[in-house]
Amino acid sequence: MKQSRGFTLLEILLVLVLISVSAVAVIATFPVSQKNEAKLAAQSLFQRIQLINEEAILSGRDFGLRIDDIKGAFLFLELSEEGWKMLEKRQFGSELKLPSELVTDFQLGGNAWANDERLFESDSLFDHEMFAEEQKQQPPQIFILSSGEVTPFVVSIHPKQSRADSWRIVVEENGQIRLFAPGEQDEKA
Repeated sequence: MKQSRGFTLLEILLVLVLISVSAVAVIATFPVSQKNEAKLAAQSLFQRIQLINEEAILSGRDFGLRIDDIKGAFLFLELSEEGWKMLEKRQFGSELKLPSELVTDFQLGGNAWANDERLFESDSLFDHEMFAEEQKQQPPQIFILSSGEVTPFVVSIHPKQSRADSWRIVVEENGQIRLFAPGEQDEKA
């Protein structure tokens, strides 16, 4: 009998399977790109705003959103008898914190906010420092009301290095909430 030297087809297939499994494990450990992080953060914020808007309409309660530039976070608030407080519902989450590589740009929208001719100065007449310990939570910049109204605004989320990769969440004056990918434009604009 002749003895042949070499590998069987089964041995070669087993080696290929092991190499492909190890390659998948290595690829899964690569960090997520900043573009993907911006997309995930924008989608998460977009979905939370939609959910809280629906909750406001269904429950008859008023909610708000405060953008904290210092922490790099979006704070969801609820109006109670004591004033504004952090949202306590588990399914919504009271805070959405952005990764440190991402930056937000915030702009209130609508025609009422664009007019700078005001009757009074933008400074408050109330001395907030005097009653600092009484003031628990700053009011929201964006109101999500039980009537279905939402303060018009635009929030852009993008990596620090690239404004071109900006994901935008736009709430229009009619209350429509929209998410735009980088480079995507509104048909009206």
